[in-house]
Amino acid sequence: MAAMIQQLIGIWATPANITTSTPSSSVPPAATSVAATATQIPELPASLPALFSLLLSLPGLRDWLKLLLLGSVFEAFRRFSSIIWSTIIDSFFITAQFKEEDCSYDWMMVWLAKQPGWKKAREVEISTSNFGLNSSAIIVPGEDSSAITSQSSRKLAYLPSLSTTYSIWHKSRWIQISRTQGQPGFYGHAENTLQISIMTRDHGFLNSLLLEAKREYLAAEEHNISIFISDSTNNWRHVASRPKRPLKSIVLDPGIKDLLIDDAKDFLSSKTWYADRGIPFRRGYLLYGAPGSGKTSMIHSLAGELGLDVYVISLSRAGLDDSALAELISDLPERCIALMEDIDAAFSADGGLERRDLSSTGPAATGAQAQTQPPPPPPTSGPRSTASRITLSGLLNAIDGIGAHDGRLLYATTNKYEALDQALSRPGRMDLHVEFKLASLWQASEMFKCFYLPGDEIEDESAEDSGYNSPGSGSPVIALVDLPKEEDAVLAASTPLIPPPSVDTPAYNGNSHRTRAPVLSRRQVNDLAAKFSSHIPEREFSMAALQGYLMAYKVRPIEAANEVEFWVERQRKEKEEKARLKAVAQGAAAAVKAVVA
Repeated sequence: MAAMIQQLIGIWATPANITTSTPSSSVPPAATSVAATATQIPELPASLPALFSLLLSLPGLRDWLKLLLLGSVFEAFRRFSSIIWSTIIDSFFITAQFKEEDCSYDWMMVWLAKQPGWKKAREVEISTSNFGLNSSAIIVPGEDSSAITSQSSRKLAYLPSLSTTYSIWHKSRWIQISRTQGQPGFYGHAENTLQISIMTRDHGFLNSLLLEAKREYLAAEEHNISIFISDSTNNWRHVASRPKRPLKSIVLDPGIKDLLIDDAKDFLSSKTWYADRGIPFRRGYLLYGAPGSGKTSMIHSLAGELGLDVYVISLSRAGLDDSALAELISDLPERCIALMEDIDAAFSADGGLERRDLSSTGPAATGAQAQTQPPPPPPTSGPRSTASRITLSGLLNAIDGIGAHDGRLLYATTNKYEALDQALSRPGRMDLHVEFKLASLWQASEMFKCFYLPGDEIEDESAEDSGYNSPGSGSPVIALVDLPKEEDAVLAASTPLIPPPSVDTPAYNGNSHRTRAPVLSRRQVNDLAAKFSSHIPEREFSMAALQGYLMAYKVRPIEAANEVEFWVERQRKEKEEKARLKAVAQGAAAAVKAVVA
């Protein structure tokens, strides 16, 4: 380029382009020098065509400039035509993008996996991801018919490959599909994006497609509830779908289930009432009591009864601070259940994260009790845990601050009700406080019936006995139930819980699922339930402990009723031994502390 410029200057400086004049004798030498200098400046063409003609007359610049101009013209034409073509194509296509972090991404991926066009795809991605569904409609055709492949709980599905464009026909519309993956973020996760282009000018077709995908997904979720948790980027992610739990499987003291269900339904239908009175449309529930008393199970059942998804807020998640918590709660949908489990672990009076064993609190705790205005807990004191970056003020602002989200049901569970700060449990944040206590005799009886009552088709109390005999006896089941106390005690004492170990028969505990349960009538089950509950101390064991015991006798209801008293004795001895060891350890620690002091 520098050589061409020098050549151009040389051409302009040639004598042909310089006008010279003979200096007059009357002109001074200085003026002559200035005039000579002025005559050396080349005169540029006055018009643009003349300038182009001058440039094209240069032998070295002519070919190079022609290529430059020709390439520029072609590139401008290419870009212009590309813009025109894209504009024309875009006028006939509607394009939609779906981010992986959004629920609509799962809807569309499931919808695509179910399209028959994927059977003809030449390049697909094989995945075992079911996007939270257990629907057989998204698996590879023929998998259910194979006895070998159906043994695995993971099903195969066809998904769009990355950076590949597919074309399918759907309802006489041409659809292009592509899936791309972005750059990994700060935590190493690369987000996928699904893009769908539909050859149509009608936005109504896109709306119908989205609604179709959503309906199919929700239809597969009809008997499930969706569980969402927050990831490291403070986004809600769908991690699982769980079957709805029937309310009849939750055994609580009378009135507790009705109170929680009726209150939640009334709240969800009162949005206008809250708005007219200027009250924030939020509702908080605090479920407290002994571990294993059914708090989380009740929330699971409530979600299925109300048809709401569950968003789990873990206050102990790494990297979670006040601003991140506020962002998570503000991103909750309007109708959902926000769950904070073991809230006392993050905000306890002693700052500890341990869980106190309340299953042996004894008969002092009686009855399950619900109250809308509980007695205020004592003021908290002592050092606060440094394991959590969440502050109490940050949690309070997230729950009912100016940026708090409306329309959600907040459920918090705790095993240490007295350890909670009074500001956290006040009405407006936790409006309804419900206590879950240890099992009563009535609860024990109802749980036994829940385990062993026959189905609807055989619930007739007049059904004949099955003739099932207990091991070690030759009498039918009804005879075992109606035995006098003296004979019952003799029978129980003569029937060992576990067969004695021998060389031929190994010792074992538990129950084989290969055994078939006897068919009992309702009256027989009621009698066995009464016998079972008569041996359960009032408010001494949790419902989870009773469930664990009955699971060991899943298909042996008679043995479960006969052997429960021995189980109670063993549990009491184990608790006494644990208490003794704990006392010894505390005494030793106190002695060491005294010596050191």
